Amino acid sequence: MVMEPTARRVIQVNRSILGPPSPRGKNLTPRKLSDYPAVPRPVLEVAKKLSSPFLLGPPICDELIAFVEHVFTEEEASVARHLRLRPRTATAVAKAAHRPVEEVEPILERLAMEKHVIARQEKGETRKYNLIPILGGIFEFSLISYTPETLTEWHRRLVELFEALYETGCHTQSRHMPSLIRFLPVHQFTDAYPMALPADQLAVILDQYDAFGIGQCQCRMAMQVLGKGCGKELSNCLSMGQWAEMGIRYGLLKPVSKKEAIEIKREAERHGMVNWLINVASTKGQASCSCCGCCCHAMRIVNEYNAPGMIAPPHFRPAFDADKCTHCGACAKNCPMGAITIDLEAKTLSYAPERCIGCGLCQVACEKQRAVALRPVPQQEMPYRSWFSLIVHTLPGLVKAGWMRRGG
Repeated sequence: MVMEPTARRVIQVNRSILGPPSPRGKNLTPRKLSDYPAVPRPVLEVAKKLSSPFLLGPPICDELIAFVEHVFTEEEASVARHLRLRPRTATAVAKAAHRPVEEVEPILERLAMEKHVIARQEKGETRKYNLIPILGGIFEFSLISYTPETLTEWHRRLVELFEALYETGCHTQSRHMPSLIRFLPVHQFTDAYPMALPADQLAVILDQYDAFGIGQCQCRMAMQVLGKGCGKELSNCLSMGQWAEMGIRYGLLKPVSKKEAIEIKREAERHGMVNWLINVASTKGQASCSCCGCCCHAMRIVNEYNAPGMIAPPHFRPAFDADKCTHCGACAKNCPMGAITIDLEAKTLSYAPERCIGCGLCQVACEKQRAVALRPVPQQEMPYRSWFSLIVHTLPGLVKAGWMRRGG
């Protein structure tokens, strides 16, 4: 008997109340490296580096160690432990490892180009390698070029171990997480609202770039592997500019035209997904996923754990017209963040602004009654001007988070 996949519910019905379920509790038990005498030392050293707040890493715990043991063999970890966030050449890594570069470079290439669990940068004939975060790095890059049908058993096990780590609530620990992504209002709103800034219009942003590449949504694919998929389209993870060029060159992405990219994104919106961008305005590369509240790990930090996440404050929020509202529940059902609760019997509506991403799906859902309308947020927080600006604004919080974890 084949069981039908069951997607996680963002909204549930409790008697007459239509709204989000109760927040999940954290299930994280921090450990020390000395608690793992049977784990090879190189693997523990890589785990320690990946647990750094500067890589937005989780504390050392059973789930992190199991994940790292799977991703890196002992031989690979013996090389990867000498990598840093700042890129290093194979020669520099070999020197740190006290090994011939002829032995070290093939391992780095395998990790970067076959497993996609570290980054490789090229400038002319020079290649450099660096560590990447687990969430926002290893999880995404190792899966983006695959489909559920082409995943290997190694990938499927990676998905299981990543989800076990995620479900500890480890990514809700830091209150100093930077606003790495920002969600855009749906195009039906920006097209009709002449005051929408260029930063809120995906088509305008795409005009800055010449290269575009499409990959698979890693979050929805992972949920499908785990039997919790929502069935929505996977091929709408977009990269632009130099990031697209690199992804296409490495075989991770499929090239598309700008026109095709816009249509893919608008099709995603028509199926209840919302588009985000990296929260940096000036960059040679950009990325945009199309997300659903039931699968997206960035959204789930907020809508499942009710915790601050990596999402920037929205530029728009909904206003509700009590005279037009029939309390049908359409806005609540379509909100991917569970920001709206409707009591169908009492005819009341409550709104949680701390959950709202300003996507406008509630307004689209209420097109007939027109009881919901997006309104600009006063003193909008604009995207960081550059990666340097993001780092400058984020660094003090990350240093504090690292100090607090060390003291704990």
